[in-house]
Amino acid sequence: MSLYSLIQPALFRLEPETAHNLTLSGLNTLHTLGLSGLITPSIAHDPRTVMGLTFPNPVGLAAGMDKNGDCINGMASLGFGFIEIGTITPLPQAGNPKPRLFRLPVAQGIINRMGFNNEGVDRLIANVTSAGFKGILGINIGKNATTPIEKAADDYLICLRKVYAHASYITVNISSPNTKNLRQLQDETALDDLLAQLKAEQQRLADVHGKYVPIALKIAPDMQNEQVAQIARLLIKHYIDGVIATNTTLSREGVENIPHGSETGGLSGAPVREKSVEIIRQLAAEFKACAGQGIAPPIIGVGGILNGDDAAEKISAGATLVQIYTGLIYKGPALVADCARAIRNLNHPTR
Repeated sequence: MSLYSLIQPALFRLEPETAHNLTLSGLNTLHTLGLSGLITPSIAHDPRTVMGLTFPNPVGLAAGMDKNGDCINGMASLGFGFIEIGTITPLPQAGNPKPRLFRLPVAQGIINRMGFNNEGVDRLIANVTSAGFKGILGINIGKNATTPIEKAADDYLICLRKVYAHASYITVNISSPNTKNLRQLQDETALDDLLAQLKAEQQRLADVHGKYVPIALKIAPDMQNEQVAQIARLLIKHYIDGVIATNTTLSREGVENIPHGSETGGLSGAPVREKSVEIIRQLAAEFKACAGQGIAPPIIGVGGILNGDDAAEKISAGATLVQIYTGLIYKGPALVADCARAIRNLNHPTR
């Protein structure tokens, strides 16, 4: 029995957002005291180079767990091959009214309507600087709720410029269902324009800073085949460095009749697993079909990973790396090692 399995019942008796904040604080304390090993299994070194970066293992922390970069070293001590913090916005914002986070234990899912609650990009940069983290750090950027959707690019460019020097890679989040009209940016014309502006600014910043920081796009699972195809073509057209598939879903399939299943917001965890895998398969197929038109970006798979088999499934579908979030809440830190082991065995079955 793991230490987390003993702690989890107490955490689940707390209001979810309170439990979340307490967990981050606890991880920081364990790291400071040098006691993270009490909850972290050993993880084999399994490096791979993706987006020009060398990841010590292919299992990362998805954005949303540590929005402000308050717990970078504490999270890294769990054995992740990379950490993604955010989503961050130019200005601090409170997010949506509480309660806004709901557990669905029967379905091993979570519904959230947090609304990009964060302390602003300047606070995140201060936290990153203070942490002094030397591993792979992704910073996930978004737009403020008060910024009109037609001005969204301005917010992304502000964040891109500010975080560029501090990130290993930068994720552009256009797929959260909890910021009004945000997913409109996935439409072909809007996305074409946004990616063009981001790519031009990335190239300028690379010259200014003397280093190239990759950009990844995070997309939703709630898309028809043609929209996935359009996004795939635009990613290749604009030489975007990576794509993260997927964010949370608006679907309530499979959770309709359980407590909190009808809450508004994005659904994550086990109920989104199949949708995420299908988007990954579609992207991989589209990239293959577009061979010769440009370089296809690697896929980072996220959504519904509750065990090692789920992680391996993402890789088999076409992903190169995976990220976890909701599964960590239900399974604890052992999930990181389980996923890393399953992916390693997939690639090296005789080991």
